[in-house]
Amino acid sequence: MISRNFKNVLVVSIGFLSLFTAYGGLQSLQSSLNAEEGMGVASLSVIYASIIISSMFLPPIMIKNLGCKWTIVAGMACYVSYSFGNLYPGWYTLMPTSVILGLGGSPLWSAKCTYLTIAGNSQAAKDGKKGSDVINQYFGIFFFIFQSSAVWGNLMSSLIFGQDANIVDIPEEQLQTCGTADCGLSINSSSNSTTTRPEQKLVWTLVGCYIGVGVLAMLIVAVFLDNIDRNTTSEFRGNREPFWHTFLATFRLLKDWRLVTLIPLTMYSGFEQSFLSGEYTKNYVTCALGIHFVGYVMMCFGATNSLCSFLFGRLARYTGRAALFFLAALTNFACIIALLYWRPHPNQLGVFFVFPALWGMADAIWQTQTNALYGVLFPREKEAAFANYRMWESLGFVIAFAYSTFLCLEYKLYILLAVLVLTVITYPIVEYREHKNPTLPVIDGTSDDSEKAYEKGQEEDEKNVIRQTQM
Repeated sequence: MISRNFKNVLVVSIGFLSLFTAYGGLQSLQSSLNAEEGMGVASLSVIYASIIISSMFLPPIMIKNLGCKWTIVAGMACYVSYSFGNLYPGWYTLMPTSVILGLGGSPLWSAKCTYLTIAGNSQAAKDGKKGSDVINQYFGIFFFIFQSSAVWGNLMSSLIFGQDANIVDIPEEQLQTCGTADCGLSINSSSNSTTTRPEQKLVWTLVGCYIGVGVLAMLIVAVFLDNIDRNTTSEFRGNREPFWHTFLATFRLLKDWRLVTLIPLTMYSGFEQSFLSGEYTKNYVTCALGIHFVGYVMMCFGATNSLCSFLFGRLARYTGRAALFFLAALTNFACIIALLYWRPHPNQLGVFFVFPALWGMADAIWQTQTNALYGVLFPREKEAAFANYRMWESLGFVIAFAYSTFLCLEYKLYILLAVLVLTVITYPIVEYREHKNPTLPVIDGTSDDSEKAYEKGQEEDEKNVIRQTQM
């Protein structure tokens, strides 16, 4: 019989699967579906700018007052509002709902990460295992289920948009401008109806489905998720810290050099995700194949990402994080170099799926291992640590989406490569220090007796501890 902690991990994962079936599908389509005046990409930039602002103060305040469970529910409601904004997309509907989504995004993800870390440490104490191993496993399970949302969300868009009666072949003159062959700032849509918006009734059908699965996600979490940090939340409300103490918790953690050193790694996560969803879908897939192929290509990314998240979450205990991070960096490096020289053409249909498959494998490592790394390094400041994670990752998204409308595709790839190189230089410093001076976990969500017993066991075995986490 599965443990209560494992059940809660499944509930959180399924809830996020349902929510991001909607949001992930919409994000993949924004650069193509709402391309007029760069409105779609602008809305994504506003989302992640709002996430940065909310990361500065909202996660610790909401999590400590509402608890992880209800913070997740409230954050999901903010995401659903963005789907409503896409029913009648315009500057006056997309921008406000983008701000709402962004304000709820950081508390949502911080609460999820905090919840999984608490559950992982709690289960590790019960089973006599290392906290980092169980946390890695839980994040792997979460991302295995969560990343499959890209499959279902994009399958919905491709099946629905595939019914469009206006699909025609791509003219050869447009194919000459795809990829880095042209600057890539605009795709000629006057001669190709596949790059324009599909029929409005099809858009309404798709967005209506996305709203439905978003509401379902809220219900799943509200009904089935245990409130495992209820006692901590009640204690905080009864012994309330000064507002400014909670408000500044995210910034105080920046005094820790480990967090500052991890900023390039965290920002790269935003850069690489935004490139695939914003640039690859527009300048390679939509340009050469048509918008109805975006969903199928991103399904490949989601399927690979999901399977690799589960695999690497378990593999990390044997290989360590560093080997996996190196594999991800090498994979992204090879893809970036190839994309600089590849000239996409419909006759090379299989190649369009190779890149997102490789990108999905690398992204699975960036997501699972970076989340787990934050949980292991900052067990006593989980809320502030994951708020910083979301803030710096979102800054990567904002920068990438901000220059999307005025930098040529070739330069975007060079910037992505430069951030990757910086990540490869800075990350090993933190990992080496953690290897030499391991951070001991803090047990949350367990009884006082269990925590005392665990701490006593740690003290007795201290001389035998080599390291808390593998490199």
